[in-house]
Amino acid sequence: MVFVDLKSITQPVGIIRIMAVIITCLCFSLVASAKPENSPYWAWCMFTWCFCCFFTLLIIILEFTTVSSKMLFDWNDFTAAFAILASLICLSASIIYPIFFTCNTCHRQAGASAVSWVCFGVYVGEVVLTYLRPHGQTRGFLSTLPGIMKMLESFLACLIFMSLEKGQYHKSPELQWCVAVYALCFTFTIILILLTLGDLTSYFPFSFDTTLIVFNVLATAMYLTALVLWPLYSLHNHGRPSSCGRVCSWDKLVLITIITIFNFIIYTMDTVYSVIMLLFTSVTLLKFTA
Repeated sequence: MVFVDLKSITQPVGIIRIMAVIITCLCFSLVASAKPENSPYWAWCMFTWCFCCFFTLLIIILEFTTVSSKMLFDWNDFTAAFAILASLICLSASIIYPIFFTCNTCHRQAGASAVSWVCFGVYVGEVVLTYLRPHGQTRGFLSTLPGIMKMLESFLACLIFMSLEKGQYHKSPELQWCVAVYALCFTFTIILILLTLGDLTSYFPFSFDTTLIVFNVLATAMYLTALVLWPLYSLHNHGRPSSCGRVCSWDKLVLITIITIFNFIIYTMDTVYSVIMLLFTSVTLLKFTA
């Protein structure tokens, strides 16, 4: 039976979520009322605001009707993870949109950029409140450091895909390998996130912790190859064209290189953390069994 929980919209987290819905709606309304741009970056920003608005509103409705308590997965872990993800993608939209689409006479675009920064601040506030709830912090995988790193790895991969152009890599096997690295690591990272979110790791045929370490090691090694090959074959002896405007294909190649470096660092940190935690757990078990 479904009940109505007024407390879900009157407590601080609920009020912040209502604010987030209003602000994200305002963002994409301002941008949609301006001239649409034929750009993946414009599409990303619009997707960001629409995605955050829709899912935040869905969370509000599910908690208000108490349907959230009947979910088959850890609801607190999901909402905490969503707040972190929304903060990341709103941050990216707040940086990308003003760089690409604002000008001295673009008042609606400038307003959307300012409101997007407010939206980022609201979601950061939700993250802080989520971890400072009186009933205790969430303990699900996505709310832990490894889970946050997994979301960050996926988020950065999305930025890479957004910056890719087919003409940049379709004639180079080396660059095609880099694209395959980005796609494979992203796919398996999403699968791991879904397995943990759905609490399906207990049905895994192997030790999930060991599988996680093996994946992290392989992903780190693969990203290392991309870290070397992508700038070597995309930027070597290819300076910025003189005809390049404020932003062009060459700038996207540089952006992909920078994001590859960051994602390699995160995968490395994820690997080191996973190994340390497995060793710590093994040592603890040995002490208890001794």
